[in-house]
Amino acid sequence: MNIALTEDLLVKIDCTIDDPGPAPGLRYMEDHDYLAIGKRLLADRRRNVWVFAYGSLLWNPCFEFVEERPATVYGWHRRFSLWLTRWRGSRERPGLMLALDRGGSCRGVVYRLPDHNIDLAINRLLRREMAANPPTNVPRWVSVRSAGGQLPAIAFVANRAGPGYAAALPEETTVEILSLAAGHIGSCADYLRRTVLQLEIRNIRDATLWRL
Repeated sequence: MNIALTEDLLVKIDCTIDDPGPAPGLRYMEDHDYLAIGKRLLADRRRNVWVFAYGSLLWNPCFEFVEERPATVYGWHRRFSLWLTRWRGSRERPGLMLALDRGGSCRGVVYRLPDHNIDLAINRLLRREMAANPPTNVPRWVSVRSAGGQLPAIAFVANRAGPGYAAALPEETTVEILSLAAGHIGSCADYLRRTVLQLEIRNIRDATLWRL
């Protein structure tokens, strides 16, 4: 029996969860870490900086942008490849988050950041996407294809050697995890539904996400 993921089903997930705080023994990124990564990313480009969005950045970009374009990245695909024990999961019931993993292709959008305050925009982006140190969700430059041709963009990809990397799981297992996991900012099911809806708004249909 297939059940469509609806708002009525989402409200059945218990999201009255307090933030448990950092996991014991887990080291977190500090100010100097974010500054160093931002400096490296912007070492050769400080104008016309694009960010590739494929998940939650589609509905909550956390930065100003002056242009949005449909775009495709090759050599990477969107997958629930990061374990979450906080945010949309817990240590008792871990969740999963999307990242770009090696192979295939991924359709999404690119945002062009304003040239002014570029350091602030990148710092906000890094703080939103990265927490644990060493990180499993890491930023890098990728080449994306858009209506204007090929252009470089910053994207977050899964580090397969990272402590939070989730190896490929059967879809039935992924569905079970997404349907039950929740944390203090919401549920994985809500994350999945928001992503699908935002892609649909942009006429992008991800067959894997629809099956989930």
